[in-house]
Amino acid sequence: MNALHQYLLDSYRAEQRGERMPPVPGTHDIETLRAVRDARRFEAVVAGRPARGRLRAALARWLHPRARAC
Repeated sequence: MNALHQYLLDSYRAEQRGERMPPVPGTHDIETLRAVRDARRFEAVVAGRPARGRLRAALARWLHPRARAC
């Protein structure tokens, strides 16, 4: 059962019981992603690491490794 099927089933049950309808799937996705991002930034600051640019720096290290002397 996917999220849409579960939503339809929950909507049907809410309608039958006279309860409030559940939120549509995906309604709070952006807020959730922002909260996760903010929590990771906070943890980085508390740990003494840079809070921004970590992904870009990691990709730069991976894509442009320094030439190793033989």
